[in-house]
Amino acid sequence: AQVIPLAEGCLSVPPSLCLPQLWMGAHPRGDAVIQDNCIPQKTLGQWIADNPACLGTKVKDAFQGHLPFLFKVLSINTALSIQAHPNKELAAKLHAQFPEHYPDANHKPEMAIALTPFEGLCGFRPVQEIVSFLQTVPELRALIGEVAAEQLERSGSNDPRGVSAALRVCFTRLMKSEKKFFVNQLNLLVKRITQEAAEGKDTSGSNGDLLLRLHSQYPGDIGCFTIYFLNLVKLEPGEAMFLGANEPHAYLQGDCVECMACSDNTVRAGLTPKFIDVLTLCEMLNYTPAPSSSKIFTATQSQLDPSIYLYDPPVPDFTIMKIEIPSSIKLYLVSAVDSASILLVIQGTAVGTSTAAASEMTLRPGSPLLIYAND
Repeated sequence: AQVIPLAEGCLSVPPSLCLPQLWMGAHPRGDAVIQDNCIPQKTLGQWIADNPACLGTKVKDAFQGHLPFLFKVLSINTALSIQAHPNKELAAKLHAQFPEHYPDANHKPEMAIALTPFEGLCGFRPVQEIVSFLQTVPELRALIGEVAAEQLERSGSNDPRGVSAALRVCFTRLMKSEKKFFVNQLNLLVKRITQEAAEGKDTSGSNGDLLLRLHSQYPGDIGCFTIYFLNLVKLEPGEAMFLGANEPHAYLQGDCVECMACSDNTVRAGLTPKFIDVLTLCEMLNYTPAPSSSKIFTATQSQLDPSIYLYDPPVPDFTIMKIEIPSSIKLYLVSAVDSASILLVIQGTAVGTSTAAASEMTLRPGSPLLIYAND
């Protein structure tokens, strides 16, 4: 068969039973289960190893016979960790040194496409925004220290390297703060904002609403302070964020589909009970500030097929197509591409078939299929 049905995920079960993540791919930590009992291999990774031609010649050769991407659905009610992903060189180094924390040697560029209104932190804010917080949030300034804060305030926009250097010093001082000290400052900040909100005062100058929300989820966590350094990015359904190597980010709220290189390498430093690696994170980050609007990645509509919207990031590991089929169209042919694909139904139902399929398949929300290259 050239269309392989994979086990269905949380889109097809009641919300009360939903897990936060649905993985579709062949990563060893989450190898997709094959639903067709007639196929002897039980997981997608096993099947691809026995049938590497399904990847397409170019992909098979370029990625050594492995599916190069991992596809996910995330449903986020509690913020995910402050993190970044290493480039290939750093990934190989971390995997060799700490394989228990960095389980593979691959990079992990990724893209999140919103299914619902979605919030995330992504990249460093413009310096003037960070400086404004340093001047209105005394608890933050206490953690950074006067010398580092003044260095950032003096850094001019005509000296990008100086700005990045000053930003690195400030962020590193924050993340390396002694725990007792930052917990005390965080408690003072939460108490002050809570009191101001109760008095009806505007707390936006301290990013009060978001601070209180994150503190309620991760009390006493240094990650709560990162909201003063990182852009808050809000996506509407269909909008996307692309996260290259060394880009600091955190997903805060909402549902999305996510595609990435086939890796599970994550360097974390806050908003998490998992292993954190502050030193590695602070050394690897891209400290180039940019406005939040620059972090939104927009799809382009296909000139050949108006039903297709293409998300094509600047990496060779994956491309995402969103296919919206009008209800007036009763027969739709999914165009062949020169790579194995995973097709996921988000909304609506259909009957699917292919030239090699033994029988028709019922497609409904949550149904994932592996499609052969060139089928």
